[in-house]
Amino acid sequence: MLPPFANEALTDFSQPAAQAAFEAALAQVHARLGRSYPLVIDGREIHGLPEFASSNPSQPAQAIGHFAQGGADPADQAVAAAARAFETWKRTPVSERASYLLRAAAEMRRRKHEFSAMMVLEVGKPWNEADADTAEAIDFLEYYARQALRITDSSAQLTHSPGEALGLYYIPLGVGAVIPPWNFPCAIPTGMLGSALVTGNTVVFKPAEQSPAIAWMAAELFWQQGLPPGVLNFLTGPGEVVGARMVEHPLTRFVSFTGSREVGIHIYETTARVQPGQRWLKRAILEMGGKEGSLVDETADADEAAAGIVTSAFGFQGQKCSAASRAILVDAIYDRVVSAVVERARSLRVGAPESSHSVQMGPVVDAEAMQRILRYIEIGRQDGVLLCGGHAIETPEGGYFIEPTVFGDIPPNSRLAQEEVFGPVLAVIRARDFEHGLEIANNTEYGLTGALYSARRDRLETARRDFHVGNLYLNRKCTGAMVGVNPFGGFDMSGTDSKAGGPDYLLLFTQAKSVTERL
Repeated sequence: MLPPFANEALTDFSQPAAQAAFEAALAQVHARLGRSYPLVIDGREIHGLPEFASSNPSQPAQAIGHFAQGGADPADQAVAAAARAFETWKRTPVSERASYLLRAAAEMRRRKHEFSAMMVLEVGKPWNEADADTAEAIDFLEYYARQALRITDSSAQLTHSPGEALGLYYIPLGVGAVIPPWNFPCAIPTGMLGSALVTGNTVVFKPAEQSPAIAWMAAELFWQQGLPPGVLNFLTGPGEVVGARMVEHPLTRFVSFTGSREVGIHIYETTARVQPGQRWLKRAILEMGGKEGSLVDETADADEAAAGIVTSAFGFQGQKCSAASRAILVDAIYDRVVSAVVERARSLRVGAPESSHSVQMGPVVDAEAMQRILRYIEIGRQDGVLLCGGHAIETPEGGYFIEPTVFGDIPPNSRLAQEEVFGPVLAVIRARDFEHGLEIANNTEYGLTGALYSARRDRLETARRDFHVGNLYLNRKCTGAMVGVNPFGGFDMSGTDSKAGGPDYLLLFTQAKSVTERL
């Protein structure tokens, strides 16, 4: 019997031994930079294709690795291989499938700093953010292994029927297209893969083009545990070619996607169309964007609220769908909170994360992201008051660094208050009172995360009922959801209401079969 689930502990980088261990992991990862990675289809490596490079956003000339430029034909081959493997994998006992996840979790735990170090280099995560990402990946593996054992045979939950033997079984769907984002490049892909595989599905896995090296490490982790050929296939290449073919293929049974609103909507539309030869309605499991609002009323502790807002707004450079991109402050406390927010934002240490554990903000992920964020900063200059930041930071290596930026008095309906920036930009909005602030908080097409800072019980209860988000935090920061503790996922344009790391998440990868036998 497995022990109860417990979240993986985070590393204390104030300890010299922890710092030394992480520096050793960085050196280990540095030693293998620049190698080439193949496609993997049906257990076979496919080399010789044109390649693209993944680069370090702190110094873009440094190639992390070179990856095969896949296309529609490899995608077709991978889906066909996964369909063949499904016929055997679906009959593998759930206890055996869970054991793959548990062994992978144990190995990732042993190599924890190595996985985190790759994220520091490939996507610019500060040490603590990378460490939390790897810990969450371990949590997903451990948690989903236990949940699969719990739900697979749910016959005991049925009402007794005299003279009949009853069964309720959650069986797998089939071939899944797994398309994760780059911002949590270890945790989210590992969770998406683990949930699909442990429920008996087979997978075609295409990572984001900005983070294929850490994705390779996650896939390799499963292969090293002896996963049968064809159960997990690895493709790289442009999303509009490789990902699009995976999504539309008639043998694909479901799509598990985390990413932007625009791509998510396109996937939703594509999966709704029945392709020639398709024998099912595809399932779309979509986690999309957010426009978080941190609402602070006049009874809140201004310093505590400011600390939570700054951590949530600028952690991993604001490149989280749960990031605090809007601070909604009632007029009576506006000046105090804004002053504290600006002071804290100005004190953040920006730099290349590999240089030190004390770096709090690294680069944004690539040149395209940098240009998009700078365009939003120009919009902010027109619509509000620039309180701090607002500029790119030039470095000798040409890294993609942007100052932590705060705008005040942003109109609630402006683009900066409505659109997902996905960068280190905070829009501060003035509200007349709590009721007006809650109205502003709910006035977006997203519904992912939200926070309320207040000392009034009646307002906390009002928010509990009326603040329309999938993850609501009262008197704490809006980022840092933990597996099994804060099941994560949102409403409206934030996705299809799935709750990753929650007790019902695996049901999305299954279909229920009820069996009744007359005795």
